[in-house]
Parts: sequence; C-alpha cells; structure tokens
Amino acid sequence: MGFTIGGSRSTKEFRSGTRRRGRTSECTAVAEYTGLWGWDVVPGARAAGPLRDCSCGRADCPAPGAHPLPLAPTVPAGATLDEVTGTWGAYPGAAVLLPAGRCFDVIEVSQEAGRRALVRLERMGLPLGPVTATPDGRAQFFVAPGAADGLPQLLYRMGWDDAGLDLRALGHGAYVTAPPSDHAGLGPVGWLRPPALDCAGGPPQARLLLGTLAYICHRLRR
Repeated sequence: MGFTIGGSRSTKEFRSGTRRRGRTSECTAVAEYTGLWGWDVVPGARAAGPLRDCSCGRADCPAPGAHPLPLAPTVPAGATLDEVTGTWGAYPGAAVLLPAGRCFDVIEVSQEAGRRALVRLERMGLPLGPVTATPDGRAQFFVAPGAADGLPQLLYRMGWDDAGLDLRALGHGAYVTAPPSDHAGLGPVGWLRPPALDCAGGPPQARLLLGTLAYICHRLRR
C-alpha cells in the first residue's frame, strides 16, 4: 500500500498541513484516501434541488448523484496532494467515490443494525475496518475484497441463506460515496468508524463480522 503523503506523519499533522495550503475539503479528503489509506478515488456526480437533478446532465439518470462522472479519471492510490488537486480542479464540486473490489468490499445493512453490530463487535474485540453511515439510513462495513462474490456461500454455511436478511455486499463495479460528500442529494455521508492506522493494512475478512451482522438483521426483522 502506498503511503506517499508523509509515511511517518500523523493524520492530525497531515490535515493541519493541508488546511494551511488552502485546499478544498474534497481535495484534502481525497488526498487522505489515496495517500494514507491506499484507496483509488473517482469523481462522482451530485444531485441537487427539489427534483434531485443529477449533475451528469441526463434527465433520465437512473442513479442521480450516486455514480461516477462520465469519462472522469480515477485518482490512483498513492496520488499526492498536488496530483489530487490538479485532477479535482477539473471536476469542481464532484462527489468523492471509492470503487469497491480492489482494496475492500462492503457489507451493507440498515443503520440501526449497523450501530448495534458495531457495539457488539467492538465489545468482542474483533478486528474492524471503516464503517460509513449514509443519509438514506444504511451502514456500510468495509471488509476484505472478495466478500461480494463469496457472500451467498458464507450465508449458506452459517445457515442464513434463506432468512430474508436486509443485508447485501458491494464488490467490483460498485462505488461507495465517502465523507464529506453528499449522497444522491439526500445529505452527507459520515463515519460510524473512521479509517485508522491500525486497519490500514487491510480490512477484516467478511466471515469475522457476518455472523453478528446477520443475527442482528434477523432480530430486527422479527
């Protein structure tokens, strides 16, 4: 993983330095994602107004404010702050999107289930990666790549395959809206558990979290 932005600098030092340079909050966030956490980032569309019109310009956009901008380049993992600023300057106001499937997949549940599971998982001392909270009431747990392809088999082996759970996995081809961006014109995405250096080497395997997530989803469904 390429920690090109001050490998020995703390996150606090990095953030204060970028503020002094007068960068936008999006540039600062993107540079943290690429430089500190080793993630690719893609400029995304935004939705605004009472009709949530998408900035991509399509009147019939199937996912307003929740998809990459057409022809927008990927800002690769390891990109420096100057490189990020140069790219993002061509897409002012773009949403910050993280492509799933390379460094992480995502397990998504309702936000209520996610909050309850997070408390239980932390109490159990299980390894955890970042967790986002979306404005449409979802919690997204970052897990090791491959979870989306392996989820049906994992649920089958755990006996949850026919339980009708409000639980899904996002993998290759999916994008996660990351803080501080707005998602689909509904409001900003936030962190339930922000990325941290103790999980920078990679998020946990899905099987370590899935039992707890499935159980709580099942309880809430009942």
